[in-house]
Amino acid sequence: MSDFGPATGVGSLPGTDAREAAKTATGSFEDFPFLPELPARGPGADMIGRTAGLLVELYARVEPSGWRLGDRPGRDTRRARSWLGEDLDALEEFTQEYAGPLKVQAVGPWTLAAALELRNGESALSDPGACRDLAASLAEGLRLHLAEVRRRIPGARPVLQLDEPSLTAVLRGQVKTASGYRTHRAVDRQVVESTLRDVFGVHADGPVVVHSCAPDVPFALLRRAGAAAVSFDFSLLTERDDDVIGEAVEAGTRLFAGVVPGTDTALSDPAGSVMGVRTLWRRLGLRPGLLAESVTVTPACGLAGASPAYAREALAHCVRAARSLADNPE
Repeated sequence: MSDFGPATGVGSLPGTDAREAAKTATGSFEDFPFLPELPARGPGADMIGRTAGLLVELYARVEPSGWRLGDRPGRDTRRARSWLGEDLDALEEFTQEYAGPLKVQAVGPWTLAAALELRNGESALSDPGACRDLAASLAEGLRLHLAEVRRRIPGARPVLQLDEPSLTAVLRGQVKTASGYRTHRAVDRQVVESTLRDVFGVHADGPVVVHSCAPDVPFALLRRAGAAAVSFDFSLLTERDDDVIGEAVEAGTRLFAGVVPGTDTALSDPAGSVMGVRTLWRRLGLRPGLLAESVTVTPACGLAGASPAYAREALAHCVRAARSLADNPE
């Protein structure tokens, strides 16, 4: 019984209709559906607002500059929670009798700290205490969210995906201050790793995937923190990443290879989409038979910016590309 399926989506889909999105996410991936996100609905459906709605005893509201932490739940928090409830209702409707892995997504603690503002307008990243509080609040919110998913879809084995597109910038001190003229100090790698480990710990009985479609994903750090899988834009890999990827695969880390473009384009044949994965395998000298066990095929990033027709086509293409990898690993 695998923790993962051969192909899945990243998270976001175009449009504003929760039932349509759930139907697409479950219909495209019979063995690894996901809970869709629909940022086109507006603030609170975007990835930061949606995750802010999960926080326990911390609340955020929309300001002209972005999401800002406040001391009580307001309209924006209520809206985020209501949309998430709507999405769960729709997913529950289309997963009756489903048994198997099911992916849910939220923003990870470091991208959240980089994006949420404190009362003074600076990012929470500027205050180590605020980062700790935020991570603890997020962990508790994720625990409740996962429990709710299990209650609604009893046959599901939840896979938790944490989106960390800002992680590399946090590690390198590249997150800009409110003025835009300076950057926040790099956060110590040990602190980054231990915070991630604590947040991953809320899902001790299931796997955690970390997703980033930024360049230079810190594979080794994520693996040490306990991520079972890393999801990334395959086109951003360079041969510099070979060693860490080889080590990750040999240590049992699954790769969610984002090989299908996230915005409208003409798609090659499915075998062509995974050619780079096969080439990487050969370069690393890994066993071809290991491919299907180690790789889940996904779009390169979320599909919020795609047309609905392309989004459906891209998801179907991921399934066919995964089948091509399994059938012809050589």
